[in-house]
Amino acid sequence: MSSEINAAHSVEPIPRNGLWKGVIAALLLGILFGAVARHWVASGYHETVSEGLQTGTDLFLRLIKMIVAPLVFASLVTGIAHMGDTKALGRIAARTLGWFLGASIVSLGIGAILVNLLQPGAGLNIALPAASGETVRADAPSAREFVTHLVPRSIFEALATNDIIQIVIFSAFVGLALATCGEIGRPLVRAAEGLMAIMLRITSYVMRIAPIAVFAAVANAIFVNGIGVMATLGAFVGGFYLSLAVLWGILLFAGFLILRSRVFQLIKELRSPVLLAFSAASSEAAFPQTLASLTRFGIPPRITSFVLPLGYSFNLDGSMMYCTFAVMFIAQAYGIELSVAEQITMLLLLLVTSKGMAAVPRASLVVISATLSHFNIPEAGLLLILAVDHFLDMGRSGTNVIGNAIATAAVARWETAGDTPSAPVSAP
Repeated sequence: MSSEINAAHSVEPIPRNGLWKGVIAALLLGILFGAVARHWVASGYHETVSEGLQTGTDLFLRLIKMIVAPLVFASLVTGIAHMGDTKALGRIAARTLGWFLGASIVSLGIGAILVNLLQPGAGLNIALPAASGETVRADAPSAREFVTHLVPRSIFEALATNDIIQIVIFSAFVGLALATCGEIGRPLVRAAEGLMAIMLRITSYVMRIAPIAVFAAVANAIFVNGIGVMATLGAFVGGFYLSLAVLWGILLFAGFLILRSRVFQLIKELRSPVLLAFSAASSEAAFPQTLASLTRFGIPPRITSFVLPLGYSFNLDGSMMYCTFAVMFIAQAYGIELSVAEQITMLLLLLVTSKGMAAVPRASLVVISATLSHFNIPEAGLLLILAVDHFLDMGRSGTNVIGNAIATAAVARWETAGDTPSAPVSAP
C-alpha cells in the first residue's frame, strides 16, 4: 500500500525546469508591459486594460482554488490512513505546532525589532487621508469565533469555500477512522489515493498557464499603481524586504541546523513554488507545487500531507511579520510612540489574531485594521500601504512557502532521526 501512496505523489506537476524559467520571463515581461502601457494607453481605456489583465489572474487563481481543497483532503486522508499509529500522529502534531509557535514568535519579533531600528515611517510627509467609508475596516475573529470556526458545520461548505483548516480537521477524522478500520477501509483509502493522483495530474495542466497568469498579475499591478509608488514609499517597502531577508536567513539557519547541507537542495527544489507564490502574490497558488517539491526532496507523504496544510493556516511567517511591520510603520507615520510594554502587548495580540488569517479575505489588512483600532491608531493610516500592498504581498507569499517547507522538512527530520545528516529525509 505504501508504494501506492508514493506513486500518487510522484506525479510530476510540470517539468521543474520549465516553470521557474517561464515565471521569471513572465515577471520581467509583465513589469515592462505594465510600465509601457501605463505611459501609452489613453486614460479612458485604463479600466478596460486593467480588467482584461485582472481576468487572466483571476482565472488562474480560480483554477488553483479548484484544485487545492480536494488535493488537501485526499493527501491528508491517505497520509494519516497510512500512518497507522495514532501515537505517531500525536507526536507529529505536537512537533508541528511547537515549530509553528516558535516561528510565529520569531517572525513577529523580527518585524518589531527592525521596524524600530529602521524607523521607515518617522518624519513621513505624506498627507494622510481622512477616514472614510472606503477605509478597510474589519474585526479579527474573537477567540470563541476562531475556536468554533475550526470545526466545519458541513464538509461540503468547507470544500466549497476552500476553508483549509476545516478541511484539515475533517480529513484528520476520516484518516484516523480509515487507519483503524483495517481491511474494510482499504477501498476508500485506494479511492483517496486515486483522487490525489488525479488532482496532481490536473495540476500539471493548470501549471502550464502559470506564466500567463504571472504576466497578467504583475503587468496589472504596475499598470494601475506605477513603479513610482515604490519610490514614494521606498523606505517602507525597502525596510520590509530587508526584514524578509533577515527572516529568510534565520529560517535557512534553522533548517541548516536540522537538515545540514541538504537545506540548500530543499531551496533548489522550491524555486518554482516560491517564484509562483511571489509573482502571483498568493501562497495558495503554490500549494500543489510545494507539495510535489517536498515529495521530490524525499519527505514521506504521510508527513507532508499533514504538516503542509496545517502550515497554510497556522504558519504564515511572512504575513505575520508584515502585520507587525505595518502597524508600527503607521504609528510612526502619525508620530505615535508605543512603549515597550505596548509593543509586547501588540505582539501577543498578533500572535493570537494572526492564526485566524487563513479564513479571512484580505487577511493581513483585516488583522492590521483590528490591531490599529486596539491601540487607538487612526485606521485611515491603512490607506497609506494599500498602494503598495500587492508588491508587499508578493514578498510575504514567497516567504510563507519557504517557512512552511522548512517546517515540514524539520518535522520529517525529527521523525527520521536515526538517519545520517546527509541521508534523504524519508521514511525508514
